[in-house]
Amino acid sequence: MSTVALFISENYKDLQQFLQSTSFSRAILVGIAVTLPLLAGIKLGYIEIGLALCFGAFWSSPSDVSGSFRHKKIGILISAALIMVVSLIGGYLHFETWLSLPVLGILGFGIAFISVYGFRASLISFSGLLALVLSFAHDAEELEIYQYAVLTGVGGLWYLLLAKLWQRINPKAETEEFLTETYVLTAEFLKTRGKLVDPNADHKKLQTKLLNLQSELTKNHETLREILILSKKTSGWSNYQDKRLLIFVLLVEMLETAIANPVNYDRMDALFNEHPQYIKLFQDLIFKISHQLRLISEAGNDKNNLPRNEDIRRCFEDVRGEIALLRETLDYEQYLILQNLLGYQEKQFKKLKRIKWLLDDPDTTEIDFIDRKVAKRFIALQDYDPMLLVRNFSFKSTIFRHSFRLAVTVMIGYTLGSLFPLQNPYWILLTVIVIMRPSYGLTKSRAKDRIFGTLIGGAIATGIVFLIRDSYVYGALGVVSLIISLSMVQKNFRAAAIFITLSVVFIFAILQPDVLTVIKFRILDTIVGAGLSYAAMLWLWPTWEFIEIKESVEKSVEANKNFLHEITRHYLQKGKIPTSYNLARKEAFLETSNLNSAFQRMAQEPKSKQRGADEIYQLVVLNHTFLASMASLSTYIQHHKTTEASERFKLATEKIENNLEQVLQCLKDKKCTSAQATAENDPLFDERLPMFNSLDFRNSASRDKQIERDLQEAHLVWEQLQWLFSLSGKMLKLAASIRLN
Repeated sequence: MSTVALFISENYKDLQQFLQSTSFSRAILVGIAVTLPLLAGIKLGYIEIGLALCFGAFWSSPSDVSGSFRHKKIGILISAALIMVVSLIGGYLHFETWLSLPVLGILGFGIAFISVYGFRASLISFSGLLALVLSFAHDAEELEIYQYAVLTGVGGLWYLLLAKLWQRINPKAETEEFLTETYVLTAEFLKTRGKLVDPNADHKKLQTKLLNLQSELTKNHETLREILILSKKTSGWSNYQDKRLLIFVLLVEMLETAIANPVNYDRMDALFNEHPQYIKLFQDLIFKISHQLRLISEAGNDKNNLPRNEDIRRCFEDVRGEIALLRETLDYEQYLILQNLLGYQEKQFKKLKRIKWLLDDPDTTEIDFIDRKVAKRFIALQDYDPMLLVRNFSFKSTIFRHSFRLAVTVMIGYTLGSLFPLQNPYWILLTVIVIMRPSYGLTKSRAKDRIFGTLIGGAIATGIVFLIRDSYVYGALGVVSLIISLSMVQKNFRAAAIFITLSVVFIFAILQPDVLTVIKFRILDTIVGAGLSYAAMLWLWPTWEFIEIKESVEKSVEANKNFLHEITRHYLQKGKIPTSYNLARKEAFLETSNLNSAFQRMAQEPKSKQRGADEIYQLVVLNHTFLASMASLSTYIQHHKTTEASERFKLATEKIENNLEQVLQCLKDKKCTSAQATAENDPLFDERLPMFNSLDFRNSASRDKQIERDLQEAHLVWEQLQWLFSLSGKMLKLAASIRLN
């Protein structure tokens, strides 16, 4: 295939995915919700009623994000109620500037402070802020203020009705989209993990990529949990939901197995440096499993397009044959390293076959479904206690600072818009609300994207306006631009800003002939709003990540400690895996990803504010490596019958947990010194496995497979305990030396 044909093919596939995405369908829904009332109002001669319904639908739409429909419905209803109240109050705010300012500031702070209740609450807050700002832009001439306010609320209900209809028409859309994305991200994670097998690869770069992929996967997992577990079961597709929940669990387990590592990288690198011919064998195996996940994502619900197993089976046979040959030349420890590494890939293959079996529509009587009451324990419930507002009413709270900063910036923007001859001062306020976020890095990037997007959009709009002079064309282009901008706002804010500008310009081109003036002031107001937002993040009660990140480190270490405790308890007690074990695993993965995200935010801040960045990065990597080692233990004990735990095992895990407890003490109250943090070495961990020569091992293993299994267990478990102890000791030294405040 030629380069041009390949380019067209890849871009066509991307375009097809975009048009089939829930973001695009949701944007279409908003377009319908906004356009129909407006057109009906114009046609029937009630344009103000149409506008009120249009605004209400548009302002309520941000709460329609991925998750359970029940949560969406509640979010849209609360948004509708909030914009109704805000529109009522905002309608009476058309006083002198000096009188409007304090009311605007108080309302802005109060609405923004709702974000303390989590992500969906922040979207409701955004709806309220939009309603507040745009109440300055629209003066109803025929409607009373209370009538206008009520109609905006009705507009919210109109949007909810459309969302409900779409949910009925296509209930599987979100599930399929997020499962597909999880397949692809998991496949990329496996592929990156496979590249790490090569000792000559850039391990630092690949580790960073792994951390970012894990963060994306964790977000996807949280959304899928909410969709699959909290969605209302109906007779028509409850089996579909239950099967997808089982597939999701298998994908989570594949992530854990992918993170698992039979030994630390230094030991594995040494082995592959001695025997480089075996690197490709393992990489081919891992890459084939990764490729099959991608093929599953492309197959969708078409079971005829699911990939076959024969190719991977042959690959496994090749690897097993080569390892059998290695057994004749390697010492038993090196042989067991490769045997354990192969064992992880065999587990991945079993999970892969199970996913394909579930997608192949098996008889439901053969499936052991998950108890949803137990599954609900894995959903992180938001705390809606009113006292949360009181607890966060302090400058120590990030949300409090953000709300205060936003309120002050909006007041400054409103003052500038009133003092200087700007055509639409409320555009400054809109820019501030859209751009400003609690974190510096995100606000900075959104400010840049908004300015560039507005400049590009303005240039394109100017060219189109010179070429076309038709109001109907402007209206059509305005609606199309709005739909595209809304569908891209989460994934590409700069592109979204281009189409937002196009939409605004085309709509204003219908209302007034001097379009170039509109474009000029649109650009000017955007630059002022973006500049104010950026300046506010720098100088108005800034929140720097080096202060906040300590809490993220603490949570990650605590979660890893709890997971280790559950692994130890299960190894001692054996039996069925308890729910507490899986919950601890989930929290460890979640908090490790949150820590990586916090570090990424810190890396986007000014260099002068990146205090302890090197030490924090080392802690992030050590936490991730610690989790990988625990995942190795976890994967092994879940899939093998293990021997009785020795006293040495109990003592070793106690020492590791003690190190982690000291790490937490250092981070929380600094009651430690570098002199105390010398727990990286211990005579207990200097003990090694009994040294057999190759002949003894070959003879004993051939006589009794149980000896080989016991040696494999002893090797993996003790190697991991030594590695975990070393990692916890390094973490303790870092925690004792780091200074974040």
